Amino acid sequence: MASVTPKSVVDMAMSASCPTHARTEISVRDVHATIDEPEARGGTNQGPTPTETLIAALVGCTNVITHRVAEANGVTIEAMAINAAAKFDRRGVRMEAEVEVPFPAVTLTIELTTAAADDALARVKADLGKYCPLTKVIKNAGTELEVIWNVSRP
Repeated sequence: MASVTPKSVVDMAMSASCPTHARTEISVRDVHATIDEPEARGGTNQGPTPTETLIAALVGCTNVITHRVAEANGVTIEAMAINAAAKFDRRGVRMEAEVEVPFPAVTLTIELTTAAADDALARVKADLGKYCPLTKVIKNAGTELEVIWNVSRP
């Protein structure tokens, strides 16, 4: 039986309809999502804003990659929660000034319950920064990304 080598670089595609100036209906695979503005900015508040979606994607990616690197390092995660806090320079979206780093700082606080030894947990923490693609994109854009780990033992 011949083995199949997965592709390192894959194509990603999605489509969107834009029923209003503020709402975007995204379709990817067989999943649909709404990105919208709050009513105060002319939206219908049916989903997170584009900028909130970016931070939400970072949180989601952090969850996935933390679990993957934990498994690779023999770490069992019993429970995990992530809180995000971001500084957002809105001058760009208000068209007041071009802003090179719209998110100057993002802090992720990871609440983790695990019985893992400290050395294995240190590898998980280091590997998250190495392998999370959204961490890479955000840090390489110039954002100061702080990750705070609050670890509790069962």
